[in-house]
Amino acid sequence: MKKKVLVVTILFLLSLVTVAGAKSLFVSQPVPTKERHSISEIISPKSQWEKVATGSGFMEGINFDRNGKIWMVNPATGEIMTVEADKVSVVGEKYQLPVGAKFHKDGRLFITDLTGELYAYNTTTGERTTIVNSFNGLPLNGLNDLVFDNSGGVYFTEPMGSSATKPIGRVFYLPPDGSELQLFQENIAYPNGIALSADGQRVYISEFAKNQIISVPSTNAKDQRETPFVFGQFEGGIGPDGLAVDTKGNLYVAHFQAGEIAVLDASGFKYGTIRLPKDAGTFTTNLAFHNGYLYVTESLKNEVWRINVKQKGLQPYGLQ
Repeated sequence: MKKKVLVVTILFLLSLVTVAGAKSLFVSQPVPTKERHSISEIISPKSQWEKVATGSGFMEGINFDRNGKIWMVNPATGEIMTVEADKVSVVGEKYQLPVGAKFHKDGRLFITDLTGELYAYNTTTGERTTIVNSFNGLPLNGLNDLVFDNSGGVYFTEPMGSSATKPIGRVFYLPPDGSELQLFQENIAYPNGIALSADGQRVYISEFAKNQIISVPSTNAKDQRETPFVFGQFEGGIGPDGLAVDTKGNLYVAHFQAGEIAVLDASGFKYGTIRLPKDAGTFTTNLAFHNGYLYVTESLKNEVWRINVKQKGLQPYGLQ
């Protein structure tokens, strides 16, 4: 009996230490007397959407190179595409099912493929190099999106085969030196888009099949005792797709089949939504910042839209 009491006491004390550690990660702020936010903090009431380009297939993975050129991928056609002026052009050879893309600092475009491969495309030579396609000796399932941390490590999502009733999706982390692939998180209902918080301490994951964003301590978080939690919950549409973060830590969410971008602050409170024009489609898939604008891919009508925003986008690793 004494032994049982001792064990219970030790567990209780450990739980207090854990809770204290978790609480130390958060900063208490006064409760606001009015509404916390308005979408006018993000965009001016006079801001209007502008159509940048129209393509075909299912445009995804928008980002910019150092010269300000737009790059995208197309899982429906296997193409890598660029946009100059208002023209969408295909570059290089066709691949299988490229769906996510991010630039490495060395200029290569890293691409996640629904066949289960992460590869790099050299935009100068057209050479394609496999980065990783297996884990623990088994092939990876279909991959979706990716993000680099500031050291050059890359997180990527593996959603294929998972759903709201079968949450078996996974997220992986590949260290900067390309050493052994690490399982970062599992048991997720279709992990889709992925982004890092402005301070690099959190990883935001779009849990597409549950219409929510979850927040998980990053691999280099100062205190790993923070519990993964639901950061943002949405209604309507299907679920959150691509993600982007501004320098103030606000999170921008491409809400698929809702035709809008949801914006949350660094604590998960909502500013509101930025709806695409009424003549646009509702398949908002991905987004990126550039020169004061937020760019969005809409993949039903295959259009790229942009809108002027008040906040500056977080500089991606590829442009550092």
